[in-house]
Formats: sequence, structure tokens, C-alpha cells
Amino acid sequence: MAELEDGRLVLCDCGGETMSHYCSDNTRTFPVNGKFTQRQLDIYNVVVEAHDAALKLSKPGVKYADVHFAVCRIIFERMKELGLAKGDTDVAVAAGAHAMFLPHGLGHMMGLDVHDMEALGQIHVGFDEETRPNLEQFGTNCLRMGRRLQEGFVVTDEPGIYFIPALIDEWRAKKHCAEFLNFDKLDTYKDFGGIRIEDDILVTADGCRFIGKDLIPYYAKDIEAFMNA
Repeated sequence: MAELEDGRLVLCDCGGETMSHYCSDNTRTFPVNGKFTQRQLDIYNVVVEAHDAALKLSKPGVKYADVHFAVCRIIFERMKELGLAKGDTDVAVAAGAHAMFLPHGLGHMMGLDVHDMEALGQIHVGFDEETRPNLEQFGTNCLRMGRRLQEGFVVTDEPGIYFIPALIDEWRAKKHCAEFLNFDKLDTYKDFGGIRIEDDILVTADGCRFIGKDLIPYYAKDIEAFMNA
């Protein structure tokens, strides 16, 4: 168990359950001292942009895998702007370079279990005959939901950016995706930790909406205002 430290971030992934056993799954990341540093804010706002892009893109008939990769491209583009990544974004994402920052899928189905029915096997829940999982590529193999969205589906929208020292060291040693990553700059982020924002969305007839009456604040200014109220 680690002690909370001034200048660090806290990532809280939790949720409630109704009396009828339907689940929620939310994640918020916030600064211990109530104020983001500029470096934290730079990364945090990229996650916000990715989170909100998923909301705009999610609607019936759209593959959630396509939403996932749209989010991956946004994250990689912004990492290039911060000097952490380089090269052609589409080529980099196809090669899996985005998984240095986002090593998991955008979200999963949710219902009576927080990861709905996944005990049956990933392929039977988040995928179908049209959309098959890619189990070979790191990061992409953790995509739990890829099939076309349908009205009434409940899925999580949970992009994140993480700086994992062991992963940075492993990829540097193997020169994995070296043409797309600036390892010297990544080394300076080994003490950063990670950021995720997660909400639960209901797919509607023409788009999607948050589930619940009240939204947990997630814009940086709202988090800071809440913590310092």
C-alpha cells in the first residue's frame, strides 16, 4: 500500500450496483493536492479529448473497434505533439505503437456483471461472426468490445494514457516500434503513473448518452473546483 503524495495522481476505478443487480463502472483520475501540474494537465486533456470523441462517434451500426482505433489515433497524434511519439499515425497505430500509451481496449459491455458475460469468453460477447478479435497484437488483444453497436447496448467509454516503466524498458531493449516512439522522452515520464476516465453509455436510436442522472465531474477545471470547494 502506497501513501498519497503531494504532486501525484490518484486513479479510482469503482462502481455501484442497483438492487436489481445492474452494475456501473466509473473511473476518475485526480491530483492528490487538488491541482494538476502542467505536465499532468497536458496528458489529462488528451484523455478527455479521446473520451469525448468516443461519445460523438458511438451510435448504432458503428463498430466499437472503429471507435477504439479512432481514439488510438487521437492519442498518438497528441503524443507526437508532446514529443513522445513520431511518424505516420495510421502506420504507427497499425503497428501497435499506440499500445505504449493505451495498452487496453476502449471499453466493454456492461449489465448484470460489470464485465457483462465475459465468463462465456470474449469472442462470444464483444465480438461476432463479422467482427473478430486480433489476439496477436499487444494492446489490441485486450479489446473486449469490437462488434457493431446496437440501440440498447450499454458499454464503457474508458480511454487512458499510462507510462509503464517496465514496458518502456522492454520495448526500448527490443527496439519494438522504435521508429514511432521517442524513448529518451518516455524515460522522463517513468514517474508519471497513468490517467483513465471511464463512463457508462447507453446506445440510443441516433447516438449515445451517459447513464445516470448526475455526471461525475471529469473536466480538469471541474475536478479542481470540486476538490477545492
